[in-house]
Amino acid sequence: MRVDVVTIFPDYLAPLDLSIVGRARRSGAVDVHVSDLREHTTDRHRTVDDTPAGGGAGMVMRPEPWGASLDAVVASGRDAGAEGLPRLLVPSPAGLPLTQAMAGELAAEDWLVFACGRYEGIDERVLDEAGESGLFSAVTPVSLGDYVLCGGEVAVLAIVEAVVRLLPGVLGNPASIVEESHSAGLLEHPAYTRPATWRGRQVPATLMSGDHARIARWRRDRALERTAQRRPDLLAALPPGALDDADLAALSVAGWSPDRVREGAGEQDL
Repeated sequence: MRVDVVTIFPDYLAPLDLSIVGRARRSGAVDVHVSDLREHTTDRHRTVDDTPAGGGAGMVMRPEPWGASLDAVVASGRDAGAEGLPRLLVPSPAGLPLTQAMAGELAAEDWLVFACGRYEGIDERVLDEAGESGLFSAVTPVSLGDYVLCGGEVAVLAIVEAVVRLLPGVLGNPASIVEESHSAGLLEHPAYTRPATWRGRQVPATLMSGDHARIARWRRDRALERTAQRRPDLLAALPPGALDDADLAALSVAGWSPDRVREGAGEQDL
């Protein structure tokens, strides 16, 4: 996978050379390129913003440097042998919410380009032009959540890590992806390790039993309980038939009434 990031703060993306993403870069699983938007300005002050059309607070990023920068990124990728059309991602509080499902979708792409906005955002004509230019397969504004950051760089760090860890061969144990939060529509169960006793607190006995069926059921029950307590909206989004009788019993213990549980699971017959 090739990843291009356009920003006015290239150093902000330095963490992409660390940890799992850094190892993936060194192994060749992902090829990351960071470009400075200011290299495509034409005035001596290297200006990238201006006042909002129609008035108002803040500043808006000008279209000229963005258009030139995105053209250059695509050309550079082509020169390096990248094939197909890249997908343009624009971090924005007005974007689609990043989910595990979206991360999986993005992990199937061969080439991602990120446009890191600042201030009040990027002139909307840049996104419109990118979508109609034929240079990109799609233009997707993406949001980390219902809050506002100073710029898109933090979001890019999160999105790239969420995507890269799903690429084949990046994680040492592929099974960890299957069991983690959101992989099956639930939050992950609590995790424990050695020692068996720490400050008077015990690892749950079931996990020490060696009975794999009991352990699997315990983990499933704890995941259901945690999801009911912290993210009941995830239960409501489960497809019909996603919960069996044992699941419903665990949720009832967690404080969900049977009717509410079945409604949340999408079941029609109460």
